Amino acid sequence: MNYPLNNIPERSVKPRNKGITMVMDKGLSLRQTEDFIEVAGVHTDIVKLGWATSFVTPNLKEKLAIYRDAGIPTYFGGTLFEAFAIRNQFDDYCRVLDKYQMEYAEVSDGSITIEHDLKCEFIRKLATQVTVISEVGSKDAAKIFAPYKWIKLMNAELEAGSWKVIAEAREGGNVGIYRGSGEVREGLVDEILTQIPQETIIWEAPQKEQQVWFIKLLGANVNLGNIAPAETIPLETIRLGLRGDTFDHFLNMDNL
Repeated sequence: MNYPLNNIPERSVKPRNKGITMVMDKGLSLRQTEDFIEVAGVHTDIVKLGWATSFVTPNLKEKLAIYRDAGIPTYFGGTLFEAFAIRNQFDDYCRVLDKYQMEYAEVSDGSITIEHDLKCEFIRKLATQVTVISEVGSKDAAKIFAPYKWIKLMNAELEAGSWKVIAEAREGGNVGIYRGSGEVREGLVDEILTQIPQETIIWEAPQKEQQVWFIKLLGANVNLGNIAPAETIPLETIRLGLRGDTFDHFLNMDNL
């Protein structure tokens, strides 16, 4: 930090297993990527190239190399995996991961319907090649899962070899663990946390109000994802109680 300030919550240090900030890159240019890393790279743990944007992104190898040189892992969005899986091109997907030297991969079924046993088999196979992050929840707002089902699916995917499970919200933060308004399904989150360790979950939280809610519930070192590049530093100030939304939350008045 640039100067001393007392009563700041302790943040885990990189490489982190908890307190992860996953940033979504929806098509930054090479120059924008460099600028983003200069400003916010220190606060970024992993970058997702959103959905299947990597299929149409120019200079993809060069862009991935910029992130790699900065020590920031990257992975392709789960929708790309789904695009290969639905076309029976799983082996081709594995070759793509090798071609681009990817160390992480996301397995999801938010846009397709596959048997969960098959999804877990994909996770097991990929876990021998890369670190797997799997996503639970549908991108279809009409599909509402009961809490017990979220817990069952998350447990099975962690047992299959996922490093973390993502709680689906899409880039807009209006499905999955959220209502259409963006409001957190508090009962659902509470139920999930009774069975799934919080450090194994990345909560997609693209909206500021959602980030604040999870930080107040689980602390500065909660795993949050789908963060816009320009919101990475603002999120870090929320984590540290240096924005009005959490300003009083971490203060210990007895030590002031």
